[in-house]
Amino acid sequence: MSVRIVFLGPLRDMAGEQEREVAGPLDWHGLLREVGPQIAGQLAESRVNVACSGRVLADKTALFANDGDEVALLPPVSGG
Repeated sequence: MSVRIVFLGPLRDMAGEQEREVAGPLDWHGLLREVGPQIAGQLAESRVNVACSGRVLADKTALFANDGDEVALLPPVSGG
């Protein structure tokens, strides 16, 4: 099985793809390795959130995704 990483908004443009399947389970350090240095740098910012299986993580560094889970990378939302 695998974990699906979903890139949203500008992170999708940076990744050059909408989603990526990676081997699970996946923790925070594994996520940073899988997405590469440019996106990992963005994930380090407090304004970028991470959701696992539809739930936004209060502490994204506590990420632990099991086989079959979806990890969504959520850039800051703008609007008014």
